[in-house]
Amino acid sequence: MPTTVLTEEQTKDYLRQVLIELLEERRNEFHELVVESIEEVALVNAIRAGRNDQFVSEDEILAVLEK
Repeated sequence: MPTTVLTEEQTKDYLRQVLIELLEERRNEFHELVVESIEEVALVNAIRAGRNDQFVSEDEILAVLEK
């Protein structure tokens, strides 16, 4: 089977075409993918921020929830 070698510019052009087609034909799926990615990044950032804060005891949490 013969192999095809693409230049960097050809690869970029094909990638652009695929992304444009994805945006045009599968807008909803692309939107969901982007939203999901943003949510994942936000979760990671929240976890990292939580690691830098002081820990709160279970009693303190329960006291707030009971109010």
